[in-house]
Amino acid sequence: MTHNSHKYALTAEHLGPQLDKNLIQQALDVTGLSSTFIGQDRAKAALNFAIGMDMPGYNLYVMGEPALGRYTLVQDILQQAASEKATPDDWCYINNFDDERIPGTLRLVPGEGKVLVKKVEALIDELLDTFPAAFDNPGYQRKKKAIHQAFDDKYEAAIALVERKALEQQVVLYEENGAVSFSPVVDGKALDDNEFANLSEEKRQFFYDLVSELETILNEQLLELPQWKRELSENLRALRRETIEQAIKPLLKQLEHDYAGELGVLRYLRDMKPALVKAMLELLPEEAESDKLEELDIRSIFVGDFVPNVLMHHELMDGAPIIFEPNPSYGNLFGRVEYSSMQGSLYTNYRMIRPGALHKANGGYLVLDADRLLSQPGVWDALKLALKSGEIVIDTLSDHAVTNSTIITPKAIPLSVKVVLLGSRDLYYLVQDVDDEFNELFRVLADFEHYLPFNEQTVRYMSLQIQDQIQQMEMETLSACGLKQLLNFSFRQAEHQRKLSARFAEVLELVREACFYAAQHDSTELRAEHVQMALQGKQYRTGRISESFLEDIQEGQILIDTDDWAVGKINGLTVLEIGDTAFGTPARISTTVFAGSTGVVDIEREVELGKSIHSKGVMLLTGYLGAKYAQHFPLTLSANIAMEQSYGLIDGDSASLAEVCALISAIADIPITQSLAVTGSINQHGQVQAIGGVNEKIEGFFRLCQSRGLTGKQGCIIPASNQLNLVLNDEVIKAVEQGQFHIYVVKGVDEALELLMDMPAGERNSKGQYPKRTINYLALRRLEDIADIVNGSSDD
Repeated sequence: MTHNSHKYALTAEHLGPQLDKNLIQQALDVTGLSSTFIGQDRAKAALNFAIGMDMPGYNLYVMGEPALGRYTLVQDILQQAASEKATPDDWCYINNFDDERIPGTLRLVPGEGKVLVKKVEALIDELLDTFPAAFDNPGYQRKKKAIHQAFDDKYEAAIALVERKALEQQVVLYEENGAVSFSPVVDGKALDDNEFANLSEEKRQFFYDLVSELETILNEQLLELPQWKRELSENLRALRRETIEQAIKPLLKQLEHDYAGELGVLRYLRDMKPALVKAMLELLPEEAESDKLEELDIRSIFVGDFVPNVLMHHELMDGAPIIFEPNPSYGNLFGRVEYSSMQGSLYTNYRMIRPGALHKANGGYLVLDADRLLSQPGVWDALKLALKSGEIVIDTLSDHAVTNSTIITPKAIPLSVKVVLLGSRDLYYLVQDVDDEFNELFRVLADFEHYLPFNEQTVRYMSLQIQDQIQQMEMETLSACGLKQLLNFSFRQAEHQRKLSARFAEVLELVREACFYAAQHDSTELRAEHVQMALQGKQYRTGRISESFLEDIQEGQILIDTDDWAVGKINGLTVLEIGDTAFGTPARISTTVFAGSTGVVDIEREVELGKSIHSKGVMLLTGYLGAKYAQHFPLTLSANIAMEQSYGLIDGDSASLAEVCALISAIADIPITQSLAVTGSINQHGQVQAIGGVNEKIEGFFRLCQSRGLTGKQGCIIPASNQLNLVLNDEVIKAVEQGQFHIYVVKGVDEALELLMDMPAGERNSKGQYPKRTINYLALRRLEDIADIVNGSSDD
């Protein structure tokens, strides 16, 4: 190793955040603190602004990844705002007695919807209790008897007239079961059929003619009998109607008095009265019947026709509603009309209208998952239309337009709601691009950050919520070492030494798992070792694939060297993400160089395993080589670069530093130490740029070296700009502290070459030449030789 390699090496203090003991101790004291949401001041300001702007179009899109506390913060702020907002009115659907296919709406003050229902049901019960008993009233029976008597008098007068004429002709009139017949009289005696048959033919014919004449007279007298019967029915019906109206009048009068200030209710009662009378005329019998089931059936008919359907009910002091709809389908959002089967047909009415999330949130706030909302066909356009028109329309035609069903079209309900969409960053920009109406309707953006500021206030509030979670898990106290370990986990999730992760839900998840292990060890205090057990437990549960990779390397199935030297070979560092786990593993990168003019060939790209960003990183190598070495001759070479034993897609440019080092090794024929692994991306000027997953990459190579035995020469080379991202585990930090493992940071390619090849890289002098016996000098000479071979030298 070069004598000045120490200037690139990091000490153990640089490998993780340095936490002040006093800060930790002070954070444990949460006296006087109340639970509050941590951080996200920008998002809080956006939420407060959107809620304060009580105007159309100022709906809110909450942008951020899951587990950042989006829903929790939205819920907290909305609850505060909703408690100060007026409670919205109740809404009912009522029967439209003029056209039942278009149910009407009824608006009531909060809490009155169910009260009105109870009063209308009580009205129906009182009517059913009153009738048919009211028809037994002596006054009703007297009037009914008088109507029947008037009919009977007319009928009897007509019959008496015919009977007198018959007696004058020696014929007797008989009336039996409403049928009138005649019989001859001989010697003062009415003849029966046998006696009549014994009469002479002349006598019988005489009586036939006589009876025929009497029947003609009878028909003339009873010519108006159908009219008399109609008058009888109409008079009886009018009597029943009058009786029913007299019974209903005081009951409706009381309801009208109760709702004297509600014009909508008064209009409904006015429209209901004739329909109620008509229904009672048709359904209620005049005599009490013992069949209770029939009475219940009659009551259900009255309830189904006259009792309002309360769509939304609020108590007076509830404040504004806050509704979260996890599955925003059309029916769940806009409501639906239910159907029942009746004699093979689908039947429905206003009582079978069911509310949606928009009805429930009307006058308040509706929270929706944007991804699920946009995945539902037709729902997004319908929601935009509702917000622009300010009305909720239940579309029943598209769902139930079949020939054997009853179609109803409920009237629209005025809509006043603040919609909050929870969605990802990518979805926000996508919808913004493809939908011109999006910015018009969702004018406020609440952008959730991935990080929390690391300061005393943040740590104290984190400690408060951690201790609240511990108490819920029936633990007593949180130790200083336990809090420190949990903070380290948050730093690790943020991949930053000065920022905490905003995914605080993952910290609380770790707390719950650590409490499980603490309880198993009969501890009432949550300590660092319990947190470590939880982390190790999760690593063990999800680490089968990473262990399989390590076993394959140890068994020689995957070729990775951790000592010795080799030309054109280098250990790169990769991160594999599978499910919710990510782990680092080394990968050998090899290069070959020979005389030719094909340039640098990325084998991964040629076989379509290298994705665009990886291919871009390899292509930058040509630009770097040309700018570095080929200022006075054409860059002419043939080189192949491959990531060995890689059988899946590769993306990212974090291997470009390792690839250029391996390429220069192959060009200059200088061996590279295999005890170091490299990660980092480069630009065309040779500057090393930051990469992601640096902690997992280092720990992946460390585990391999540890399994083979640490030699004190092994380590990793990373970009200097990634130093702030180092939050390594205790094993790596301890090994670095003991000098068994090393972490080097570099800013340029030359620094990495010096560490890998144990010789100076060399800098150009005033004449533009590199010193002899340097890496850049040897590389330049070899490239000149290849150019001469391919293109011919000037001497030739």
